[in-house]
Amino acid sequence: MQHKQSNTSDKRRLRVAVLNIFFSPTGGGAERYSIALVEQLAPRHDIHVFAQRIEHNIPGVTFHVVSASPLKLRWLNQLWYATATWRATRRGFDVTHSHENVWRGEVQTVHVLPTRYKLFHSASFMRRLLRYLKVATSPRLITYLVLERARFSRHHKRRVVATSTVLRDQMILAYPSATAALRVVTPGVTMPSEVATPERQLAARKQLGLPQAGCGILFVGNDYGKKGLNTLLKSLAKFHDNTWLAVVGNPAHIVEFQGRAKAEGVADRVHFLGSIKDTGPAYVAVDCLAHPTLEDTFAMVVLESMANGVPVVVSGQKYCGISGLLSHETNVLLVEDPRNADALHAALARVLKDDVLRQKLCAAGLRFAAQYQWSAIALQQEKIYFEVAL
Repeated sequence: MQHKQSNTSDKRRLRVAVLNIFFSPTGGGAERYSIALVEQLAPRHDIHVFAQRIEHNIPGVTFHVVSASPLKLRWLNQLWYATATWRATRRGFDVTHSHENVWRGEVQTVHVLPTRYKLFHSASFMRRLLRYLKVATSPRLITYLVLERARFSRHHKRRVVATSTVLRDQMILAYPSATAALRVVTPGVTMPSEVATPERQLAARKQLGLPQAGCGILFVGNDYGKKGLNTLLKSLAKFHDNTWLAVVGNPAHIVEFQGRAKAEGVADRVHFLGSIKDTGPAYVAVDCLAHPTLEDTFAMVVLESMANGVPVVVSGQKYCGISGLLSHETNVLLVEDPRNADALHAALARVLKDDVLRQKLCAAGLRFAAQYQWSAIALQQEKIYFEVAL
């Protein structure tokens, strides 16, 4: 639906603390969501970012480097960061907005499934018992659950923001007492200034070192396994022409998945690009996006692909939050089981070979993306800031 922009020009300028452990456009969807909101709201408010790694500069924003835990365990660093940011933001701010699993923050944006939901929802009595025993013997799980409980705890001014209605419903199942505090603010997109053309596609392929000929499929995700690259490689093997795949995301997984591509007999048709700050050329270079994710609370890459006029094949709503807003064969092709390589291949083949369908999906995708521009999304977030401003 179209997000109505409210007039907030008469509102006062707020001093806002934003909590992100990793503030970088290559960090993933949560990080890019946070960066986009900060970019939009920085001209209107005094924003301070507290992060352990800062790899993106925004004019007018004050950055504070938070130390990391001397012990390299991730859960200890989470607790360290939670404590450090609590101390740093207790005074002097009208609003603290956290994108992390910490207790500090009148606004808490949740980007992932709650740990409590993943551990206990729909589990049988025996399985729940075993998982309680696992939690009792795991300092890591205890830490995450304690932080999460504090994050969802009742507070008259707290707002807990979900990035999709699907995630909101899962949060209610895990923490029903937080229902009244829940809001939904989806990710947004910046519409490109230029439309895709064959000439721009060739230029983008050359820039990224991709094949000039053939049909290109794009995969974007930092967790290759969770985002469905295994199934996509199997699907690619079913194409017996010059269809190829470009993979954008965390380079730490490249060696492992190069081996898997070789095992599927498609190593020469898979091009690993690693993490890139500007994914725009990657969208322009390909003919479709494949996102057979096994778990995504929204999936910004789908929205970005649509904004670039690139058709999308994506997992169904059970696995992907944005799919609850989409319609099969209207603005995307949905694959209900992302582990089914045959179904994924069939959907990709339709998009790549059916010109009429592809044009229909591109046009509808552009219309859909235009309803979720960051300029409007940021005003939704700003409204929540004024609800909780101290």
